Amino acid sequence: MKARDLNSERPTPPTRRHANPRGNQPLNLNHYATKKSVAESMLDVALFMSNATRLKVVLEQGPSLEYYTTLITLISISLILQVVIGILLVVIARLNLNEVANQWRLNQLNNAATTLVFITVVINIFITAFGAHKTGSMAARTSSNPV
Repeated sequence: MKARDLNSERPTPPTRRHANPRGNQPLNLNHYATKKSVAESMLDVALFMSNATRLKVVLEQGPSLEYYTTLITLISISLILQVVIGILLVVIARLNLNEVANQWRLNQLNNAATTLVFITVVINIFITAFGAHKTGSMAARTSSNPV
C-alpha cells in the first residue's frame, strides 16, 4: 500500500464546536464581551458602595482619626478610579467586538480598564490596612472614657 492509501483509510476526526445551548449557531463574541463587562460593572458598583461607606465612617470619626487625611485621600482616589472604570466598561460594552475596525480600540480600552482595576485593588489594600471601622480605636476610646 502506498502512503496515500493509508491516509485515505483513516476516519476523519469529528469537528469540534463550542458548547452552545442554541445548537449549531457560532459563539457570539460580542455578546460574551458584553456579559463580561456587565459582570465587572456589578463588582465595581459593590466596591464603590463599600468605599462610600468607608468614607462615611472616616468622616464620622473626624480628623482625630490617626490616618484621617491618608484614608480620605486613598478612598477618594479609589472612588474616582472606579467611576472612570465604570465609564470604560460602558464604552467597551457598547462597541461591537465582531467589527474588525473596533477590535484594536476595544483591546486598548480593555487593557486600560484592567490596569485601572489593578491600581484600584492595590489602593483598597492600603485602605484596609490603614483601617476605617466603627469598631476600631474610636469605639474603644469612647467606651473607656464615658462622658
